[in-house]
Amino acid sequence: MHQSIQPIREFSTPDHDAIRREVIGSEQPAVLRGLVSGWPVVDVGRRSPAAVIEYLRRFDNGSPVDAIMTPPEVEGRVFYDDAMNGFNFVRNRLPITAVAEQVLRYAAFARSPAVAAQSALIRDCLPGFSAENPLTVIDGTVLPRIWLGNAITTPTHLDEWNNIGCVVSGRRRFTLFPPEQITNLYIGPLDFAPTGAPMSLVSLHEPDLARFPRFREALAAAMTAELGPGDAIYIPPLWWHHVESLERFNLLVNYWWHATAGAALNTDSGFDTLIHALLNLRPLPPATRAAWQALFDHYVFGTQAGVTEHIPEHRLGILGKISAADAARLRAYLAERLQTRK
Repeated sequence: MHQSIQPIREFSTPDHDAIRREVIGSEQPAVLRGLVSGWPVVDVGRRSPAAVIEYLRRFDNGSPVDAIMTPPEVEGRVFYDDAMNGFNFVRNRLPITAVAEQVLRYAAFARSPAVAAQSALIRDCLPGFSAENPLTVIDGTVLPRIWLGNAITTPTHLDEWNNIGCVVSGRRRFTLFPPEQITNLYIGPLDFAPTGAPMSLVSLHEPDLARFPRFREALAAAMTAELGPGDAIYIPPLWWHHVESLERFNLLVNYWWHATAGAALNTDSGFDTLIHALLNLRPLPPATRAAWQALFDHYVFGTQAGVTEHIPEHRLGILGKISAADAARLRAYLAERLQTRK
């Protein structure tokens, strides 16, 4: 890839209110230099990867975490197999320090398999770690996850949540694309993806522009940054991101939460809505789809002007403020309809 990519904007302020207001509140990506440089685990990581492993061992309760391994010839790129009948890695479940030890062993080889533990809840495998290494800029109910491996690449994909990723050890390069670039990214299957999230089929560094010509437009809108120990990145919901772990031992802790700052990740999913719409609305005739689009624009995506002003407040129902009890009742209603529909 020869096209120049613009840098992601950077902040180095320790002021948490400013970060919440100017970064998270802006809903635009940002690099937060030194945000977690005071974490004890970051300080340990400055000594050596072996020291990090011993630090993790203090908390490891032996619970297995999901791990993957790719063969040397794919150079750590998590992807499909050649025929897209499966994926180019094998799965395993090991305690987190066992994965870390495997990563450290492979560091001695010039060309080795890529190994990674991805998205393991720290609460479940390293209880006590978060108390020593807290991220106080967001609500404490947001549960951190650990990502540990050698030089591995996760191709361009998206998550539907706010995301702060904190580099503990090693270096990571993030390349981001705005949500509206979806047409130019050539996204693969929605219901069959290596990491579970929809993924671009284009290689970032060696794009086949004859096959994927619109990718040039995506690159023109891309932004990138390289992060080292203590640095963090904020990625807003639904921003496409390509993540490269650059060293032979890399550790990152990330935090996902839903659209409201301070609200923990829960079971609500816009992706579920998309799947349901594909099932129910896409097969309809064009005029009917256009009619449904008008309904969604009016009730969901529009400014809300003219939606409820003419309805008495006590009769707003789902158009008004929904309590937790009402939301639970509506989910139960939807679940029952989906389960009984033939």
